[in-house]
Amino acid sequence: EEGLQVKTVLAKRSVNALFPAVNTISGVRPDAKPWHPSGRAIDVMIPNYQSPEGKLLGDRIAAWALKNATRCQLNHVIWRRVLCQNGGASMMSNMGSDDANHYTHVHIATNGGGYPTGLESYFG
Repeated sequence: EEGLQVKTVLAKRSVNALFPAVNTISGVRPDAKPWHPSGRAIDVMIPNYQSPEGKLLGDRIAAWALKNATRCQLNHVIWRRVLCQNGGASMMSNMGSDDANHYTHVHIATNGGGYPTGLESYFG
């Protein structure tokens, strides 16, 4: 969670609690876009993402994020080349690989909420 902003931590902890099949969630990393470097995005890696079970898991995680948009101050979700933002969805251009096209993971971006101070309550 190092470097993640408050609402991104909330999203990460919620996904961890609700979807035990997920083993890896990455966060802060260098990127040309501001979401990951600023701690406002996580990538939820989907085990066996090409299988029907993997696709269903990714669908469920993306749906959870969209359902909890207000609570997590959601900015956007990307899953399987579909960008969901501001109540709409659009197909992204083909970026050339399963990873770049968000088939391997659900990308969840929040508006951040600032960096944690240690006084936050994430559940309740």
